[in-house]
Amino acid sequence: MKKFLTSLPVRLLLGIIVGIILGQLLPFGAMKVVVTLQYIMGQLITFCVPLIIIGFIAPSITRLGKNASRLLIFAVIIAYVSSICAAFMSTGAGYALIPHLSIATDVEGLKELPGVVFELTIPQIMTVMSALVLSVLVGLSAAWTKSTLTASLLEEFQNIVLKIVSKIIIPVLPFYIAATFCNLSYEGSITHQLPAFLQIILIVMLGHYIWLAVLYIIAGVYSGKNPLEVLRHYGPAYLTAVGTMSSAATLAVALNGARKSKVLRQDMVSFGVPLFANIHLCGSVLTEVFFCMAISKMLYGSLPSFGTMVLFCLLLGIFAIGAPGVPGGTVMASLGLITGVLGFDDAGTALMLAIFALQDSFGTACNVTGDGALTLMLTGFAEKHNILPEEVAAQTESEA
Repeated sequence: MKKFLTSLPVRLLLGIIVGIILGQLLPFGAMKVVVTLQYIMGQLITFCVPLIIIGFIAPSITRLGKNASRLLIFAVIIAYVSSICAAFMSTGAGYALIPHLSIATDVEGLKELPGVVFELTIPQIMTVMSALVLSVLVGLSAAWTKSTLTASLLEEFQNIVLKIVSKIIIPVLPFYIAATFCNLSYEGSITHQLPAFLQIILIVMLGHYIWLAVLYIIAGVYSGKNPLEVLRHYGPAYLTAVGTMSSAATLAVALNGARKSKVLRQDMVSFGVPLFANIHLCGSVLTEVFFCMAISKMLYGSLPSFGTMVLFCLLLGIFAIGAPGVPGGTVMASLGLITGVLGFDDAGTALMLAIFALQDSFGTACNVTGDGALTLMLTGFAEKHNILPEEVAAQTESEA
């Protein structure tokens, strides 16, 4: 019970409630302090974005490159394709459904927020796209040259960035979101959007189930095996993911369930399930895309252009492969895309973090359950290309 009360979704929900109440009660003078604190916290989070990109994308590329094989390359490709196809499906649903939702976009009658008391500007060490390009180039170069020193340094830097995220950014988030919702409540806009939030969450959850159905059908057709023989063993893993919000914490349960399937090769389960737990985030990506489009409509009055969404989805698939294994890791790793490609300001970023984290457990459950379908595809690939169990065992040992 104590762990539940101190979990990130509960703290974020508490921050939202407290922020909305304070926004209705605080006078103009007190709101100056709230606006200033939100500005400073936003500057801190924005500063960390390039560090997060470098810290997770570059080491991930290095790890994948040094053990590259047909099986590994195929696994990475299907994980990336699954994520971006889920993102494109979510984009299509966003253009089709969001304009018809009861989302208020007018700002008439809203109070004006006070300005900040003082500005504490914390510029980023580099732009978001520079950080992404640097991550890709350094990661690939380290893999090609087999530079163990660079790979080790990148691993150490990833550990450092993960501590920054878990010890600084995550604890700050509830206060940042509370301040943001306090501002929205003071303005008067948040009261118009609460029904829309509920609609959006339900639509996204339906999207998870649709995409899982698509994945398992494709896996069954490709492998020539019954996908239900895999899916029926994933119930405990789905429920565990809902409770833990972590693919890593669900890994043991997912492995146990997958090993019970009669159509999955055991060597493919041992190889694929742990790998996909780290690089396959179809549910989280689907969720983030739809939420970004909805928030853009709520706060900025229009949906992003089609070209912008295509670029966002393609890059988001890359960011998802290197996302940190913490609750909300996908959206945390892609903050640079949200601000750089979609142009979200502090209010949009905070709203995205809040609504994403509140349902992150269902996105994680979709990720974990989808791993079973991709493992079935791996089984089909291995059989079609005569990859023997001994070859996989040798590769697994070399990766360990």
